[in-house]
Amino acid sequence: MVTQSGKPAPDTTRRSERSRRAIYEAALALVAEAGYPRTTIEGIAARAGVGKQTIYRWWGSKADVLLEAFLDLGEQAAEAAGQEPYAIPDTGDLAADLKAVLRATVDELLDPRFEAPSRALAAEGLVNEKLGREFVAKLLEPQLQLYVDRLRSAQDAGHVRTDVDPRIALELFVSPLAQRWLQHTGPISHEYTDTLVDYALHGLAPR
Repeated sequence: MVTQSGKPAPDTTRRSERSRRAIYEAALALVAEAGYPRTTIEGIAARAGVGKQTIYRWWGSKADVLLEAFLDLGEQAAEAAGQEPYAIPDTGDLAADLKAVLRATVDELLDPRFEAPSRALAAEGLVNEKLGREFVAKLLEPQLQLYVDRLRSAQDAGHVRTDVDPRIALELFVSPLAQRWLQHTGPISHEYTDTLVDYALHGLAPR
């Protein structure tokens, strides 16, 4: 498109995407530096170099901005690793598939871009029930459902007992990782999550 002056018209789509990206980065940086309570729409707008009305046009609250920024961060990390965002492979080898996705999770949890803002939001979610529920519903549950789906697929293939509840079973490897990361009860690594999968799938009794 060309304006009457003969100059190309501004690409509003590109400009909007650039602004959206700046807002994501500003929101994640601010919550990591100042914590959730002290992060404001005004602060995010100032840091991103946009008007606060731009943010209110796209999101209803700072929680909405941050949750969407986290989803975008996860998608970027997956793309950089050459993976589908929020996907668990189904190669027919359940142990290998779980180990692969948990290794990627460890890498994300240890990524400074993710760790600081994620810890700030997790801490706030413990005292702010509304935010905590939003965090779980919009970010955590969709990811946990992928584990449920993969375990059900393994049940259909005869690799997992049919009487096992997938929603409980996934906690055998997901919850210990979350606890270690949140409470610093021990280091997290690929070797650690590989071991969690082995223990979960094979049990502790002698074979």
